[in-house]
Amino acid sequence: MFYRVSRSALIPLTHALYRPRIEGKDNVPLSGGVILASNHLSFIDSFAIPLAAPRQVRFLAKEEYWQGRGLGGRIRAGFFEAVGMIPVDRHSSRAAQESLDRALEVLRAGDAFGIYPEGTRSRDGRLYRGRTGVAWLALTAGVPVVPVGLLGTQNIQPIGARFPKLAKVTVRFGPPIGVERFAAMPAAKARRQLTDEVMDAIAALTGQERADVYNEVPSSAG
Repeated sequence: MFYRVSRSALIPLTHALYRPRIEGKDNVPLSGGVILASNHLSFIDSFAIPLAAPRQVRFLAKEEYWQGRGLGGRIRAGFFEAVGMIPVDRHSSRAAQESLDRALEVLRAGDAFGIYPEGTRSRDGRLYRGRTGVAWLALTAGVPVVPVGLLGTQNIQPIGARFPKLAKVTVRFGPPIGVERFAAMPAAKARRQLTDEVMDAIAALTGQERADVYNEVPSSAG
């Protein structure tokens, strides 16, 4: 109920401010487990996708966002709850596996889960090689992957900016990629091939230049 009420208030506000262009909403299944795999340009991405999608999309977020004090902390925690964020401990020694486990719970409950196969946001605008966690989730849960292309979100809150700005945003949902045809492949090959297909689909939606390497967080970024 809280999610529906908050979403009904947030969507008109964000659409009035940013007038996002949303394409391919019909490609998102309205029920059942599904992964929405997107390129990653800004912190704002995890809000742009849930507010554009025709159903709730859950994302992982560091649990520190729920630990703020005072009215500001409560407002921020409430906002993260409103858009369906799931708190995770990123300092845990098993953080990566625990994150996948939480995502798997979401998918097995028949919900939609959002993920960035690049692992971290692109600092130069290129689309980096996808990590195979997205394929592991899809194959393990037996759910399709909907590729998502975001354009312009980096202009709302550029890296290093404290406050968001007004900018044009486009959210494109591509046709679902099923996992059935990967079932007979060796596991490692299936994960790599499915991930590459997802990244190819994202590239077709965004037109980004490709980088045939993994994206790494600079040491100075923490």
